[in-house]
Amino acid sequence: MLEQNAAERIHRIEDAHTNWYLVEDGGTGGLTVVDTGLPRSWDSLQSAVKALRRSTADIEAVVLTHGHFDHMGFSRRAQLELDVPVWAHAEELRVVSHPWRYDHERSRLPYFRHPEFVKIFTEMTVMGALWVRGSESVRAYGSTGRIDVPGRPQVVFTPGHTHGHCSLLFADRGAVIVGDAFVTLDPYTGREGPCVVAGAATADSARALSSLDALAGLDAGIALTGHGPPWKGKPARGRRAGAGGRRGVAARRPAEPRRGQAGV
Repeated sequence: MLEQNAAERIHRIEDAHTNWYLVEDGGTGGLTVVDTGLPRSWDSLQSAVKALRRSTADIEAVVLTHGHFDHMGFSRRAQLELDVPVWAHAEELRVVSHPWRYDHERSRLPYFRHPEFVKIFTEMTVMGALWVRGSESVRAYGSTGRIDVPGRPQVVFTPGHTHGHCSLLFADRGAVIVGDAFVTLDPYTGREGPCVVAGAATADSARALSSLDALAGLDAGIALTGHGPPWKGKPARGRRAGAGGRRGVAARRPAEPRRGQAGV
């Protein structure tokens, strides 16, 4: 599914409940792909650029918020077939090279008791999730500054979901691509509304909640997430986000399996 101008000149593509983005640099400038969904998202890329009256030849770079399998989908293919660089944070390179090997707080197995997880993961599998290939040839960006790609996003370091997770600010458009710093649909539980992803896919939930402080201070009225629809507003500040009574995103702690399920 293509949502044109989810934010100004930033287009959202959704495959199997996973979002990735095409960023335009002016009317005739180049394109940046932010995250790359799943392997079969390559077909969605062809359709999206056609709908935008653009070409894959306009794509100049891929920038990753993090290296999980559902964000690495066609990154390697873009490198090989489009001859474009893939960018990721310096602390994310290990995950980018092996997208299924990443730190997480809890076992994935208990989440198979959530019908929504089974449904979403089945859809991801159909889109090629189990066959995502990593890349060893990646350009590293730092925790601050701009990346020299179309759109020139400002890096906002938001670790927690992964150790090198970053969000990308487009201040001139009032938007930030937050990746999985917080989401509006947790693929592991089916929970809707802003929250930190479940521990089955999050390296450090406490750190992820703390990273919301970095997002709360941004001059951006729309947050574009890795899963779920865009969120208009800002993340609530502090570790206790979600306690209620705060404006903007009340990002909740990850939903975990009930007592007795841990360690399954």
